[in-house]
Amino acid sequence: MTSEEIKTNVEKALDEIRPFLQSDGGDISLISIDNGSSVKVKLEGNCIGCSVNQMTLKSGVEMTIKKYVPQIEEVINVS
Repeated sequence: MTSEEIKTNVEKALDEIRPFLQSDGGDISLISIDNGSSVKVKLEGNCIGCSVNQMTLKSGVEMTIKKYVPQIEEVINVS
């Protein structure tokens, strides 16, 4: 996959999970993709102070991104 294809597929994954975050008053933005294997995102809105945001990040966001781009190894939330 080219870096442009990786970015497109990561955005598709975020578009899939975004409605769930928005229904709770949150959102997510793509910050960067490093070395084609690490994705940095920023949780926004109610997701910032949510007590389960790490679970959401790993179980929801990371799993969905890996479905679209299997070579992604980690998803990191930057504040």
